[in-house]
Amino acid sequence: MWLKLTYTAFMVVLIPVYWYHYGPTNFLYFCDIALLLTLVGVWIESPLLISLPTVGILIPQALWCVDFVAQLTGHKMTGMTAYMFDETKPLFLRGLSLFHGWLPFLLVYLVFKLGYDKRALKGWTLTTIGLCLIAFFLLPKAGETLADPNLPRNVDYVFGMDDAQPQTWMSAELYLVTWIALLIIVVFIPTHFLLKKICPTPQQAADKRA
Repeated sequence: MWLKLTYTAFMVVLIPVYWYHYGPTNFLYFCDIALLLTLVGVWIESPLLISLPTVGILIPQALWCVDFVAQLTGHKMTGMTAYMFDETKPLFLRGLSLFHGWLPFLLVYLVFKLGYDKRALKGWTLTTIGLCLIAFFLLPKAGETLADPNLPRNVDYVFGMDDAQPQTWMSAELYLVTWIALLIIVVFIPTHFLLKKICPTPQQAADKRA
């Protein structure tokens, strides 16, 4: 219960602050979807709702942490955490984004506690495809000039890793397909098999709790 209440209190702060500063489309980022799924999953103790973000964000969040440390030490890696050092944004607002550093550990704990649901691979893959298509066709591109500079651009990095400018390696459409394929093959599938190997199934976890 203490975990449920603490996590909920954090979300009660984060959601209105993010909505005010970044707008509702910010909640279409993979990491923010993961936050929302975890909120519901932790309350109803659903292995599937916890497994979905776990299979999807463990590796990306590790990359976020490495990129953040690189930026912190004066180096540029991918540019995905550049916003954390944007002094035009309030420090408290940027501080809330430090959840990227602890959310993966929380998810690993929860998936060991509740069990890993193997349906998560298919579920998160479909979620990713849907989010990427929305971001590509309906949301602002990387480098696009907006009336409110705080509104998110390049949501889910569908135009490249740098929000300030789109990638130029290939056509935008080919990049989108390549990006989705890489996420599935390089990120989701290996994480899925690792979690299947080291985590209990939902039934095993339930039997252990009983």
